[in-house]
Amino acid sequence: MTLPEAAARIPAGAEARTVRVTLPPGDPGAPPHRHPGPLYGIVTEGEILFELEGEAPRVLKAGDALFEPGGDVIHYQGANNLTDARSQLVVTMFAPPGTPVLTVVGPEELAERRHLRVAH
Repeated sequence: MTLPEAAARIPAGAEARTVRVTLPPGDPGAPPHRHPGPLYGIVTEGEILFELEGEAPRVLKAGDALFEPGGDVIHYQGANNLTDARSQLVVTMFAPPGTPVLTVVGPEELAERRHLRVAH
């Protein structure tokens, strides 16, 4: 995705929210969820096991950047890939004011969309 395509996904009137996510050793992260708008980030410490719908899981290490398109795309994993150290990332997400930063996806929807998940 090019930068103009990614920027076009930012909802009209969106606000930028920047957060630091710190995961203790072995933490699985949030359950499968989606974000209301795009998210850009960088791993600042450790390793993150990262998986988006339609993409194979991958390990992101300190210094690696990440992008999520937001909207309808499910974020399956954002786990600490290390069992003996914390991992951390800093993300900036764009969302309409007052919206939650993430919405957990229920088991029924996960089952309906399992064909969109890359086997791992």
